[in-house]
Amino acid sequence: MPEETFVIAGASLAGAKAAETLREEGFTGRLLLIGAEIERPYERPPLSKGFLLDKEPREKAHVHEADWYEKHDVELRVGVSVASIDRDAHQVRLSTKEPIGYDKLLLATGASPRRLEVPGSKLQGIHYLRTMADSAALKQALTHGGRRVVVAGAGWIGLETAAAARTHGNDVTIIEPEPTPLHAAMGPELGGVFADLHREHGVDLRLDQGVAGFWGAGAVSAVVTSGGAEVPADVVIVGIGVRPNTRLAEEAGLDVSDGILVDASLRTSDPDIYAAGDVANAYHPLLGRRIRVEHWANALNGGPAAARAMLGQEVSYDRVPYFFSDQYDLGMEMSGVASPGEYDEVVYRGDVPGREFIAFWLSGGRVVAGMNVNVWDVTGDVQALIRSGRPVDTARLTDPGVPLPDLT
Repeated sequence: MPEETFVIAGASLAGAKAAETLREEGFTGRLLLIGAEIERPYERPPLSKGFLLDKEPREKAHVHEADWYEKHDVELRVGVSVASIDRDAHQVRLSTKEPIGYDKLLLATGASPRRLEVPGSKLQGIHYLRTMADSAALKQALTHGGRRVVVAGAGWIGLETAAAARTHGNDVTIIEPEPTPLHAAMGPELGGVFADLHREHGVDLRLDQGVAGFWGAGAVSAVVTSGGAEVPADVVIVGIGVRPNTRLAEEAGLDVSDGILVDASLRTSDPDIYAAGDVANAYHPLLGRRIRVEHWANALNGGPAAARAMLGQEVSYDRVPYFFSDQYDLGMEMSGVASPGEYDEVVYRGDVPGREFIAFWLSGGRVVAGMNVNVWDVTGDVQALIRSGRPVDTARLTDPGVPLPDLT
């Protein structure tokens, strides 16, 4: 019987953890991990946190040591990508034109930053943050301080890079078209906490306005807002979301809608092709619907889940979505889904003005999401509340004297 070949398109965190899991679970066939970047697989949170703040070395972001791939007989191809998929022939073609046959294929192609298509958008000094190279270039622009930095977008990337820019000693303005920061991620209720945090650290936060264009002679020197104001800028950071990298799947005829459609085992509409990480729009058994999660924890856990499914194991990927952020002296962890329309009430346990609290998003009296701010070791309890799906007593939920486990 010929040796099986598994191909992973995307040398990302999801791809690297899938490769690790395949070997741990006993797969002995040929295993290829293919990535367009010249960097070996790494985790992305340090790009807007520790590495960007110059608190962590580049190497700390890598998923594995440099020799791990050879030791585990994983063919790591960097600086090359999967260009096309021939599903009938069970074959991929690389950007080098090399054909490679596969028995199982995992698409871990991630996402790409949304671009601001406005006048002046090609000027130098406008940064997007997705790769290690992006973060290194941005760190170089911010490190010496004293620069005028404009951040387009008050989502997680925008707020984290704004905090890094202020920490490096730069003047920072954030421009956001929504009425609060993080509006799409968690609704308006908690946005004020983050708005106050950044304003207290000297950030000029301009809400309810977008970016209409950029001025400059070769390099950016000002940002024009939708209200007509001109904001001086030496450095611009654009953080307005990402788009899943679905081209490969689309051209191969796989089912695609806001990501590659996969079932609870992360299998696509082709039984021999799987998808994991930012690119996968997966049926979530706990939520009872599809969801595409762009956060680190989804890549960390989704890659191994897909790997087990590729090996024929029974998989039902139902992890509670999880995210963390560090900004100045505020650390937080978010579990669940709290987008507008997903909840009808927000309640609090602890000291909100002092930024030491837990916020709970409720729908029909049930906890659907929770965010602990400068309160630690409660994520498991918050996720247990979400998983239980049971109505909670709001008075007890908001009482710090009632242990969270008692509510489940």
